[in-house]
Amino acid sequence: HLDADAQQGVVLALGSTLFIGASFIVKKKALLRANLSGYTPAADGGYAYLRQPIWWAGLVCMILGESANFAAYAYAPAILVTPLGASTIVTSAIFARCFLGETLHGCGVVGIGLCVLGTALLVLHAPDGVPVSSVEEIWELASQPAFVAYATCVIATVLVLVVRYAPTIGPREVWVYVLICSLVGSLSVSAVRGLGIALKLSWRGSPQMHKPLTYALLGLVAISLATQLNYLNKALDTFGTTMVSSVYYAFFTVCTVTASMIMYKDWANERANLILTQVFALCVLLLGVHTLSSTRS
Repeated sequence: HLDADAQQGVVLALGSTLFIGASFIVKKKALLRANLSGYTPAADGGYAYLRQPIWWAGLVCMILGESANFAAYAYAPAILVTPLGASTIVTSAIFARCFLGETLHGCGVVGIGLCVLGTALLVLHAPDGVPVSSVEEIWELASQPAFVAYATCVIATVLVLVVRYAPTIGPREVWVYVLICSLVGSLSVSAVRGLGIALKLSWRGSPQMHKPLTYALLGLVAISLATQLNYLNKALDTFGTTMVSSVYYAFFTVCTVTASMIMYKDWANERANLILTQVFALCVLLLGVHTLSSTRS
């Protein structure tokens, strides 16, 4: 039942997962090499990985993947695009087994199967996107009291995690670094979707790129991506690639879908049975991710 725009979004989202999955592996190898060089590791606040050419290659892979993902948000709602990231878990788990020697047990295979099942259910029951015709409409959606309250809670939570929990339990618990990335990512996806819609409207003859509000969206995306990269590197340097990518996917999906529902009202016109099906599919995804992450060697 997907329209032409949503179908383009699905293709772009699936294409992005291959590059993003590969970027996890390449950057992990760069972090391992940096640790052998004797410099302060990323987990302790070091940036020696920037001296590694392959880290930059991993960054290029991530940029290509995120660019395709960025474009996907302009064509399809976040509740459809974000869960397709389950393919990233599959590719990163396979690549980690082949190139990093990380073990994938039988439960991990079951977890991957659950992730794919949940993704398929979400795609088959995806909601229609809310039409937006200008950048001004995007900012009106972002100015709703409900979304302002959500953004305020996210920023406050991130500050508490960064100041209080990241320095102490971050090196022991994978969820700390990953939750910071996911919460910030939920805001960045809302901005990315707005920026992508602005680009799409400009491409179709309604110029949006000259507007100050568009540049504001671009600034928000840049700040949030820099924050995500910093804490994602800390997580990758401390924990296994499969664990980081799977837990990151779970948190990121929940946070992003929540932000999108509040800002873009993805479920505003949906029937109750379809919403319940989508919630069930999300639960299947989370179960799959938990199963996969519990198989860390």
